[in-house]
Amino acid sequence: METISNPQELQNLCLMLRAEGKKIGLVPTMGYFHEGHLSLMDAARKQCDVLIVSLFVNPTQFGENEDLDAYPHDLERDSKLAEERGVDILFTPVRDDMYFDDHSTWVEVPELATNLCGKSRPVHFRGVATVVTKLFMTAQPHVAVFGQKDWQQLAIIKRMVRDLNIPVDVQGHKIVREESGLAMSSRNVYLTEKEKSVAPNIQKGLQKMRDWVAAGESDVAKLKSDLIEFYTETIPTARVDYIEIVHPENINILKNVGESALCAVALQLGNARLIDNLLIKV
Repeated sequence: METISNPQELQNLCLMLRAEGKKIGLVPTMGYFHEGHLSLMDAARKQCDVLIVSLFVNPTQFGENEDLDAYPHDLERDSKLAEERGVDILFTPVRDDMYFDDHSTWVEVPELATNLCGKSRPVHFRGVATVVTKLFMTAQPHVAVFGQKDWQQLAIIKRMVRDLNIPVDVQGHKIVREESGLAMSSRNVYLTEKEKSVAPNIQKGLQKMRDWVAAGESDVAKLKSDLIEFYTETIPTARVDYIEIVHPENINILKNVGESALCAVALQLGNARLIDNLLIKV
C-alpha cells in the first residue's frame, strides 16, 4: 500500500491511472476505522483495479463546540487495517493542503440539507459536499462508496453528483452494526459502559416504529410521539436531537407514511451524538 499526503501528487497519479484504463474506487473516511469502514472498502475493492481510501478529518463540516479537536484518530492502526483490506493508496492530506488560507469556494445542496442533521448542524453539509467534491477531483474515481448510516449525506452527494454532472457512480452500503444492534460509529468510543448498555435501544425503537406502521399506523405525528415515549423510557439520559420521517430521496418531512419512508433519529448520549435510520416500506 502506498500512502500519499499531497493532493496534487495523488491527482497526477490518478489521471495517469485513468489514462491507462484502470478503474478507480474511492472510500472517503475521517479515519478511526471500524467494521463499517472496512465493509465499504470490501464493497469498493470488488469493483475496481485501484482502491483509494481517504483519511481526512474535515474541519469544515464541524460547527462551533463540536468534537473536531477530540475526534478519535490513530493513523498507524488505520494504515495497518487498510493495508490488510487490500487498499492500494491511503490518502492522508493535512488541512493546509486541502484548504488555502483564503479558501472561498463552497458546494451546497440546500434543498436536501434543511432537515434532519442539517437543522441542528447548519454548516455541516456544506463542508461535506465541498470536501467530497475536492476528493472526487483529486482521486478521479469511477465509483465511490458511502455508508447508509449517514443517509442524508448520501442523498446530498448523489444529488450533487447528478446536478454537477460529476462522472462518479455513488453507491450506498448497508449499515454495519455491533452485536447489540448499535450502528457502528467512530464516536461510539465516547460511550461509557452504562451508555453502551442502553444505546442499542435506538435501533430497537426504529424497529418498533416499523412494527407500528405494519400494524396500520400511518400518522407521522403519532409515530413520532410514541417513539419519543419509548426513548424516554429506555434511554432516559439521552437528549433527542430529532426524530423525523422523511422521503428517502428528497429528505422532505412527511405527514403520513406512504409506500416508502425513512425514519431517521439523532440522540445525544453522554459525549456521543448518535444517528441511525430505518427504511420503512409499506
